[in-house]
Amino acid sequence: MKQRRKNLLKHAQKISCDTLVTFEPENLFYMTGFWGEAIGLLEKNGKTTIIAPELEVGRAKDESEDCDVVPAERGIGLVSSLVKKIKKNSVCTDCQNYPIMTSLKKSVPKIKSSTEPFYNSRIIKDENEIKILKKASKIIDEMFEICAKKIKVGQKESELQTILMTYAMEQQMFDTGYKSTLNPLIIAGGPNGALPHAQVTQRKFKKGDLVVTDLTLRYKGYVSDATRTFAIGNISSQAKEAYEIVKESQKLGLKAVKPNVNCKDVDHACRKYIDEKNYGQYFIHSTGHGIGLEVHELPTVSYRSDTKLKENMAITVEPGIYIENKFGIRIEDSLIVKKKPIVMHKFTKDLVTI
Repeated sequence: MKQRRKNLLKHAQKISCDTLVTFEPENLFYMTGFWGEAIGLLEKNGKTTIIAPELEVGRAKDESEDCDVVPAERGIGLVSSLVKKIKKNSVCTDCQNYPIMTSLKKSVPKIKSSTEPFYNSRIIKDENEIKILKKASKIIDEMFEICAKKIKVGQKESELQTILMTYAMEQQMFDTGYKSTLNPLIIAGGPNGALPHAQVTQRKFKKGDLVVTDLTLRYKGYVSDATRTFAIGNISSQAKEAYEIVKESQKLGLKAVKPNVNCKDVDHACRKYIDEKNYGQYFIHSTGHGIGLEVHELPTVSYRSDTKLKENMAITVEPGIYIENKFGIRIEDSLIVKKKPIVMHKFTKDLVTI
């Protein structure tokens, strides 16, 4: 935790700030070890304070590491307590609330809103974070094994989700709370698979379906993300062809991942192969993204990104092909960037035919 705080302050200094204030639970957790409703304050001497409403104080004291916990009235009381501590400081905050930010600017002349120090610190994972991500990935692999055994004709997408989430929660793995979906998982059979972010439905699996199974779940705060595409019975020749293309594309993407390689070069490795096979128009999203305390964080693995990969970044590589009203295919792994990248998922069975 001390090293994290040093890194946070180092990145704050780069934008001429000596104090960090976080309102976001992910950044609060990263800074303190506590995930909850509170404001986190990190000062230039390393002193770390959690300002929390009374209902969170007990847990904040139990779960945080080397922090002062200050109780305050919920809402404006938290902000008032914060202002008393930072009036004279050069402050960077991740606050996204316009009224609160406006109020803070009136009382704290040297305050700016930026997420850079937080994301630039979180982008490189430490040993403990990597250990947690590996464990999360192992649980997801176990869930893919369950898919291979449990998917069957006549089963609803929602029924498979229930089976998988029951197992996940038994392993202390939970929904990410990702705001852009109503479901914890993506389970998309047949034509639903053509929607990369499909919602889980009551549709029943049929013979000849491809089933895109995207498992993105949180373990001890950290998100692992992987996708496998399963086949039910005999699938069409086009589906088989497309699957093999995505599989090879993903292999090329994984092979391209190395320290000092531009993210866009990883994207290019995947996209170029799919283009050459005349399916380029059906690969409709970026190749990957960073993972950690959020589902999508830095770096972005896309053709627009000039970010260079660095050792111990955690990213996904996930090319796909989506044919409207027919099927979708995505193969995704989470990995840690090393000279020899660590692919954290071991479930590598070829197109599993149920």
